[in-house]
Amino acid sequence: MTGIILINKPKNMTSFGVVARVRRITGEKKTGHTGTLDPMATGVLPVIMGGATRFCELLPVHDKKYRAKIKLGITTDTLDITGNVLSEQSSNIKTDDFVKKVHNYIGEIEQVPPMYSAVSKDGVRLYELARKGMEIEREKRRVNIYSIELIQADETEQEFVIDVSCSAGTYIRTLADDIGRDLGCGAILTELCRVEANGFDLSECLTLEELEALSGEGRLSEAVIPIEKALTYPAIKVTAPQAVRFSNGGDLLVSRLKGMFPPAVYSVYSDTEKFLGLGEILEGSDSLKVKRVFVDKD
Repeated sequence: MTGIILINKPKNMTSFGVVARVRRITGEKKTGHTGTLDPMATGVLPVIMGGATRFCELLPVHDKKYRAKIKLGITTDTLDITGNVLSEQSSNIKTDDFVKKVHNYIGEIEQVPPMYSAVSKDGVRLYELARKGMEIEREKRRVNIYSIELIQADETEQEFVIDVSCSAGTYIRTLADDIGRDLGCGAILTELCRVEANGFDLSECLTLEELEALSGEGRLSEAVIPIEKALTYPAIKVTAPQAVRFSNGGDLLVSRLKGMFPPAVYSVYSDTEKFLGLGEILEGSDSLKVKRVFVDKD
């Protein structure tokens, strides 16, 4: 089975656990996902299967959108509600003041990955060190926050819900913690849902129970999205002989392709609309070079 299954990850389950469950349901041994969600988080988790796994790192859209609930006046060691409480204090932040601080984070910013994260340091996951009570220095990373929108505010409970559109690698837990530090009262993430990922929306996702039901009815194929739907590169259509050559790993002369094609990565299709893989025209080159050939099974 080759393609993508969009899962609405349930709360209190690891992304690895979701992939393992999909593997059991589908019987497809070669599976992976496009970006880890914390166990407490829910939402869009694209699971890639079979021959589609060869394109995982070539997905053109890595931006994400999250809906997050932030509670002020508390800090934890995990920066979210699942951790051990480090401090608590009363806070009386007004909505306007919260929004002003939040908007300071729109644009390119630097974040320090939390200790409870899957980032590796010298081959060891940070969360493994954190569980041993260790904290080490982490390198800052640059991320981009495109927009932050206030969705709901409860000044009495000091809870605020925001929508965040951002680049891959952005830690919403860290964002919440940084906002709390700026406000002088501390803050944690209490809820997180990824509503968009890799160009897919939460409304397109299935629960694991729905996927199992489709499997039981013999309709599992209905859940599988072709990998080319996520590869939103410009398209090139080639002739039947060119399709054979490309599928065998051979470059194609740009001058023999129908149309004008500047240097870029392209999704390559046969004259019968069959997806063949990805090709690339480099600057100054007269060839469409094979970047990745699509095969239904690896």
